[in-house]
Amino acid sequence: MRDFERYNTLLVQSVGSKTGPIAPTIIPSAAFGYSNAEEAEAIFCGEAPLPLYARVGNPTNAKLESVVAVMEGGAGAIATSSGMGALAMVLTAFLKQGDEVLCIGGFFGGTYTLVSETMQRFGVRGRFCTVDDFEGIEVALRSGVQMVLCESVGNPSLELADLEKIGELCTKYETLFVVDNTITPLIVRPFEHGADIVIYSSTKILCGHSAALGGIAVFRAVGEEKEKLRQSRYKALHPILEKMKEKAMIGICKKRAMRDIGMTANAFGSFLTMLGLETLALRVERVNKSVGIFVAELASALPDGYTLRHPSLPDHEHHKRYKSLYPDGCGSIVTLDCDSKEAAFALLNRLQLVTQTANIGDNRTLALHMRSTIYRDFDEETRSSLGVTEGLIRISIGLEDPLGLVEDFLQAMAK
Repeated sequence: MRDFERYNTLLVQSVGSKTGPIAPTIIPSAAFGYSNAEEAEAIFCGEAPLPLYARVGNPTNAKLESVVAVMEGGAGAIATSSGMGALAMVLTAFLKQGDEVLCIGGFFGGTYTLVSETMQRFGVRGRFCTVDDFEGIEVALRSGVQMVLCESVGNPSLELADLEKIGELCTKYETLFVVDNTITPLIVRPFEHGADIVIYSSTKILCGHSAALGGIAVFRAVGEEKEKLRQSRYKALHPILEKMKEKAMIGICKKRAMRDIGMTANAFGSFLTMLGLETLALRVERVNKSVGIFVAELASALPDGYTLRHPSLPDHEHHKRYKSLYPDGCGSIVTLDCDSKEAAFALLNRLQLVTQTANIGDNRTLALHMRSTIYRDFDEETRSSLGVTEGLIRISIGLEDPLGLVEDFLQAMAK
């Protein structure tokens, strides 16, 4: 079991201050004054750790970055305007025209279109394979792809990645490994499985209250020996690597993406996210226990015409992996296939405790019909490959009584 008590202490102590303002300080300034010309030069060349300009970070963002880096066990982090902003920053900073990123498993719709459409327009190719196609993964790595991207838990496919095995392959072939860990903070530790970069949409359970849009990317330290980034395929990054040493990944993202594209977090959003982080461990533990209760109880009473999907159920293809690699749960998401759009709409509109919205990881339970919303513009073949059926509802369990949620779903089905 993860040590939730340790995280409860760590996060509260990291966010709060012992003297002066106890809560994090919001510094909304877009620009910062330099005491003299020499200090300005030192700031711009990275020798003085002082604010440069808010587009590349401000003190409130820096506080959030330091807390999440410690939480994740990384060497540093960068806060961004959204989860998609964090992913776009990483892709545009580390990849160039002609490079290829291998995407493993099912993906959130925005991630899929970023790789398959937007990045393609700039000459970065996306290659896709299933979460269990280890032979295909190794073939792609052997061919020299520059980056591997996967979600710890497929959203909304609920496929579970074997991060340990994928990480071993990425280490073997010295390829950057990026994990979107949005759904499973604290209970999945990608750096322990060979990840180089961990990405979050902090809008979700890190924040927890739907009040702050944001994202964050966390980076491991760059080593002197056996360092992936020293491979010739990453030659364009070597000047920054030589200059910034162990913090080079942060420099790569700031100089090759954030400085010129500006996917920067805002100070007030970072402040709200830190307030959420103080209770993150409590909420993660609660939600994952509630998911287990909700799934078990609803599955035992499910009427005909509905199919509940979650890795804790014995008929899920990754049930054994769930039991061995995800002992503390796999996040807030459960899916319910109602067999048709009409049945899904009818169910959603009868629920009394559930909020219909596109978010996940909130304090309240959320649900959404996938086919008519996030995946409405996708062709049928792509929807099928991502696990999106006509009647699929994605459910994100919140802090409510899980048995009360079961009763709510059953009454909606009964009608």
